[in-house]
Amino acid sequence: MTDALITEPAAAPAVDMRAPAAPAPLGPRPGPRLGLALAALALGGFAIGTSEFVAMGLLPQIAAGVNISIPAAGHVVSAYALGVVVGAPVLAGLGARFPRRTLLIALMVAFTAGNVLSALAPSYSMLVGARFLAGFPHGAYFGVASLVAADLAGPERKARAVSRVLLGLSIANVLGVPVATWVGQTFGWRVAFAGAATLAVATAVSVGRLVPWAPADHTATLRRELTALRRPQVLLAVATGAIGGGGMFAVYSYISPILTDRSGLALSAVPVALAIWGLGMVAGNLLGGRLMDWRPVPVMFGVFLLMAAMFALFAVTSAHAVIALPTIFLLGMSVILPTGLQMRLMDVAGDAQTLGAALNHSAFNLANALGAWLGGLVLAAGWGLTAPMWVGVGLSLAGMAVFAASLGLERRG
Repeated sequence: MTDALITEPAAAPAVDMRAPAAPAPLGPRPGPRLGLALAALALGGFAIGTSEFVAMGLLPQIAAGVNISIPAAGHVVSAYALGVVVGAPVLAGLGARFPRRTLLIALMVAFTAGNVLSALAPSYSMLVGARFLAGFPHGAYFGVASLVAADLAGPERKARAVSRVLLGLSIANVLGVPVATWVGQTFGWRVAFAGAATLAVATAVSVGRLVPWAPADHTATLRRELTALRRPQVLLAVATGAIGGGGMFAVYSYISPILTDRSGLALSAVPVALAIWGLGMVAGNLLGGRLMDWRPVPVMFGVFLLMAAMFALFAVTSAHAVIALPTIFLLGMSVILPTGLQMRLMDVAGDAQTLGAALNHSAFNLANALGAWLGGLVLAAGWGLTAPMWVGVGLSLAGMAVFAASLGLERRG
């Protein structure tokens, strides 16, 4: 991560969606330490991504461990997602008065506690509660970390800095989740959650040592942060992510049967395909930050159109194993969208920066629920394994329409 972000930003003004409200200053730039600070923040994303997605790969082991069915074990995943949706605005609003570095450490401590409780949970009900608690700090952490990264990097490179924070989540899909899944299958699912807790502790220590301290914004109040929820542009940005991002999950949720039953891949090759999707996410993060710093509005429209085109293409290429895999890589690059929406929320939240930034992951967990539900709906209707891909096309174009409407309203005043 110690790349061009480490250098002092150029003097040219950035092209932004709109003039953002200035966040609380973080003091002098850390210069050569910027890359290390971003790496510490990204480590938190890696820990969160590993913990979130490993549960999906360990559902049979979890079900056997607490004596429930596999469908019931799926509620463990749902409980985490619900924790993200609820926790992001609550913790961001309550924590806005704290110094951001202190808040980040506190959020990682809470995430550690949720994973420790998950590893120790003796019953199904306690495990569901523990996963809800583990998801609670998720959105607030990414929101606050994005604000810190953007302020450290400066206006000319803030999208690239934010993309580095989200990069940890993408790398988790390539390295963290496969390793944690293997650990859980070999040594028990509880060990996998304990490993996620260890990563969270390492994040808290790294953030404390490498992220510059800054004084708290004592003017921040819960009431002021909650004003973000009354801003039409904030709500439209959340709707853009919840609808436009749903296509990713409509396809990703059913990628295993698509690859085995339609593409003809062996079940043992599915993890390889998922790793290819994760590599596409990494590439999307690295590319998306630079593009969003360059021309954010045209790039957002381009991402929606590219996503719709790639889902339509996958409806064709998924019938052939050899060409399905390169398409999967391109589908993974749709992670550019969360970077763009993160910047949009930070720009339109006004002085409710903390809560506004935290809503990005609430939006994409809503997208997860919407996409998986609609994808399952068309499959249950008997429309075939290509049907979720056409759902993805529709949701991508619908998200673009919401984004266009928000820009139209903004330009009218």
